[in-house]
Amino acid sequence: MASLIQLAIGNWQSAMIPNYFNYFTEIEDAFVRRRGKHLLLSPMDWALIESWKEMNVPLHIALRGIEKSFDSWESKPRKRSVKSLLYCQEEVEAQFAEWLESRLGASLADPQPPEDRSSEASPFPRAAVIEHLQRGRAALQQTEKKLPESELTQTIQRVAALLEQLENDFATAALPDARRLEISLTGLEQMLSESLMLAVSIEELSEAQREVKEQLRPYRSHMDKAAYEQTASNLLLKRLRDKFGLPRLSLFYL
Repeated sequence: MASLIQLAIGNWQSAMIPNYFNYFTEIEDAFVRRRGKHLLLSPMDWALIESWKEMNVPLHIALRGIEKSFDSWESKPRKRSVKSLLYCQEEVEAQFAEWLESRLGASLADPQPPEDRSSEASPFPRAAVIEHLQRGRAALQQTEKKLPESELTQTIQRVAALLEQLENDFATAALPDARRLEISLTGLEQMLSESLMLAVSIEELSEAQREVKEQLRPYRSHMDKAAYEQTASNLLLKRLRDKFGLPRLSLFYL
């Protein structure tokens, strides 16, 4: 079995595992972002990341596991907050096991699995998804070139690199899973949105908020507070994304 797992990892190892520094910082950033409060990782957390790297867990798989862990926690909020990356360990390693299984299937199957096989796990044609990911990455790269160097452009570069990994993974999986891909894409969009909100000036943000309030004014009395705030937030982000030329990555925009 070990030899089959090594075969499954094969040529993907160098493409999927980024350099040592990026691997740790990307995982730390994702954990801190989803937790919502800054929290330094403990030595045990760093040791856990080290173990994932030694296991050759691809970065996008680790990030997907973190996103899914917090999605699960937020669906049933507990009194205690998540204080350690250990909370995500089970989900990350479960995602990795499933990824290995899909890699093994790809290794033992034909080099180019028939398109109809992908429909078993994905409602979208493989080629359409790959084209969507490629368009998103190209749009990000174009936007990054137009902007002055900043934290936003650094985030765009990080997201584009992760998007390429997801594209390669989806293209080579025996049974590509659109649901898992969407979890990853949602995480990448959150990264971009948070970086975008920090990139705009106070004046730009105030003007965008004023325009959104004016747009929603005729409907305000018919919406409850939560719905209004969520709609306003969505419209604000849309305006800012359009202003900066950031694409939507979700498969809902395929």
